[in-house]
Amino acid sequence: MTFEHTTSCDYMSNPTKGPKLEESSITLFKSIGLTQAKAAEASKSPKCATLLKKLIEDNSLVSRKLDEKQAGLIAAFASQLAKSNGIDSQSEKYVLDTILDGKLKSVDQVAAGVKYAELHSIPFDDADFDKACGVGFSISLEEILEHVTAYIKSNSVYGWANLGGTISGVKAIPELRWASPLEVKNAVEQAFISNFGPKQAAPAKGKEPKKDTKLAAASGSVPSATKSVFEEGFLGALHKPGGNPQIHPHLREQHLNATQGAVWTRFPPEPNGYLHIGHSKAIFVNFGYAAFHGGKCYLRYDDTNPEKEEERYFESILETVRWLGYEPWKITYSSDYFDELYELAVELIRRDKAYVCHCSQEQIKNDRGLKVGKPKPCVHRDRPVGESLAEFEKMKNGGYRPKEANLRMKQDLEDGNPQMWDLTAYRVLDSPHHRTKDKWKIYPTYDFTHCLVDSMENISHSLCTTEFILSRQSYEWLCDAVEVYKPRQSEYGRLNLEGTVMSKRKILALVDEGFVNGWDDPRLYTLIALRRRGVPPGAILSFVSSLGVSTASSNIEINRFEQAVRQYLEGSVARLLMVMQPLKVTIENLPEDYLEWIEKPFHPKVAALGNTRIPFTRTIYIDSEDFRLEDSEDYFRLAPGKTVGLFQAPHPVTCTSYKSHPTSGKVTELFCRLENGGNVKKPKAFIQWVAEHTPSGSPVRVEETRIFHRLFKSDNPPSDFRSDINSDSLETIKGAMMEIGFWDLARRSIAGAREESKARGELVGKECIRFQGLRTAYFALDKDSRVRCLEDETGNAPPARVQGDYLVLNRIVSLKEDAGKAL
Repeated sequence: MTFEHTTSCDYMSNPTKGPKLEESSITLFKSIGLTQAKAAEASKSPKCATLLKKLIEDNSLVSRKLDEKQAGLIAAFASQLAKSNGIDSQSEKYVLDTILDGKLKSVDQVAAGVKYAELHSIPFDDADFDKACGVGFSISLEEILEHVTAYIKSNSVYGWANLGGTISGVKAIPELRWASPLEVKNAVEQAFISNFGPKQAAPAKGKEPKKDTKLAAASGSVPSATKSVFEEGFLGALHKPGGNPQIHPHLREQHLNATQGAVWTRFPPEPNGYLHIGHSKAIFVNFGYAAFHGGKCYLRYDDTNPEKEEERYFESILETVRWLGYEPWKITYSSDYFDELYELAVELIRRDKAYVCHCSQEQIKNDRGLKVGKPKPCVHRDRPVGESLAEFEKMKNGGYRPKEANLRMKQDLEDGNPQMWDLTAYRVLDSPHHRTKDKWKIYPTYDFTHCLVDSMENISHSLCTTEFILSRQSYEWLCDAVEVYKPRQSEYGRLNLEGTVMSKRKILALVDEGFVNGWDDPRLYTLIALRRRGVPPGAILSFVSSLGVSTASSNIEINRFEQAVRQYLEGSVARLLMVMQPLKVTIENLPEDYLEWIEKPFHPKVAALGNTRIPFTRTIYIDSEDFRLEDSEDYFRLAPGKTVGLFQAPHPVTCTSYKSHPTSGKVTELFCRLENGGNVKKPKAFIQWVAEHTPSGSPVRVEETRIFHRLFKSDNPPSDFRSDINSDSLETIKGAMMEIGFWDLARRSIAGAREESKARGELVGKECIRFQGLRTAYFALDKDSRVRCLEDETGNAPPARVQGDYLVLNRIVSLKEDAGKAL
């Protein structure tokens, strides 16, 4: 058994390459609306791919122009057909039509439709089919809450540690078979807040000011009633829908008619990079605020800069939003409104509130006073309206190269706000757009697009971070200038983590220059990196919620974030016996063939996680750090002549002798006696262990365990961040061992994640297999792992290692500091 450290340069080499995908199938599947990732996934199974191809060709689905969700349901339909006992063509057509008609809206409903078709013959009873598949199912949040409350009482749920198990249990209630998983999750969290108060992240270690309990008692203060983050502070003070003032009363009426007085928000990322931890707050605020008030939230891609946008970013953003547990009401693009935006730009010119400028970028900056001096009017500012209209048309038709002409808004140069100094509305870009292709030669800027698309989508609350405070004035000016509905922009403080970088430009440099291995390198704080590291989405949301929402920026220590993750994992993941640096132990007073099976819970306090069995034999392995040659009074673990307990084993052991390497002197094997006779004094310490038992596959050997340390040396990396990089940010340990309960846990975890993801069509990753290595750390399975039994979606493959498997673990976070452990 080896214990090796490798440098960052050896990190994350993919152990194998998967089978070559059928390119023609992927192209065909993408043509109906599937993303690259979903198309590739659908092509992996030959049977499923053949059925999907037949569905597409037989029903001319390419010409149907399906949206992404419908395309995903068609792929799920093909997958269900592949697993079914076969249904006739008429039944197949019936189910397909219900998908295309929008009656079946989730993967779960599609599966129920196929099951119904297996058990019934054409003609189907439409009403019976609808009932069996949950078509038209409706349930209020109050009704869901009633079920949740009854479940909590009948199952003696006692706190936030039971959140995951409660959500799963409530989902299994027959009356909630077709309830929205997101609404169930929200209802459970709402009930937990009511019953147990908000979930708080424990503060990072450090001295806290002593509380003046006498003063508190004298003042007679008492804790206030618990409120949700969405009904207090910044979010609690937001206006009610329709409370934002309008230039004309009819604009307010039209808006309220469209929204029915509900809260409508949007999350509008630019698809030019991967989302980071700061975006999790924006997702939480926008989706969470709308959900709390029974409203709706758009996911809107702000795709106005084709030079920097890539398909992979679009796919990752949606996948990340869904991973965090949210489902957009609608997925839109700023480019959906290019025609309307162009018409509004023309109208702005007609009203003499915009003009075409031919100044250089340097001249524009000088005219604007470089944002510090008094601005000067552009020489083109007072050109005739007709001339600007003609020049704008010329821009649109490709008459100018980039930077030769811009459309600028004619705002107020006397205003003290630089955001009112004739901002650019349109610029020329010689790049094809991912959706509109070569139709446009001009593209609107953020300052022109954002407020107008908010208006077109009837956003009631335009929530953004405080760096856009100055933009609020130009936002409102533009809406009033063209006399459209004016949403209210409100700004909250952004989330920053100390000790890392979140600038897309800097992260790209880290990736391109080889300091990290991709945007999902677990040393980064992009959301895909945190996901790969194994951080649960619920832990991120719990952390963000615990910070509250205010106008002040949150500059949080990494230690506090990690503490929030630990707290979340403490009561939600299984605990496995694990040794990082195995040291062989032979128990001499046991026979060679000794075998005892030990039943153990996955978690001593969370029965819902279940139990497993592990073997206890003559040969076991302990962690080499749990043995010393020299004993001392303050040391309680194993040493020559000393007795120590083995976690969950029937008896303690005493070290009687040891074997060491003849040259290095390193201890290579211990010989111990099992204290299984007479009255044995309870040992002062217990250590983890795993048994050698080949028939059961024990122990589970781990090829790589990756330990991530901080990427930067300082809390605030300098502008020249390269000089601050920690060269020892990655440690790779080879040869760790785990108990065989890992296989049962892995199968349960992946099956549970697949079931939960059905409603959203989310791809399930190996990182959902998380556990605590007892007395070691929290770990998750990395995507570089090859685990054959987990690739079988039927669940029929035995949970065990097969030839070719390769296990890679990522440390999510270390355990809490514990003075006792150091002894």
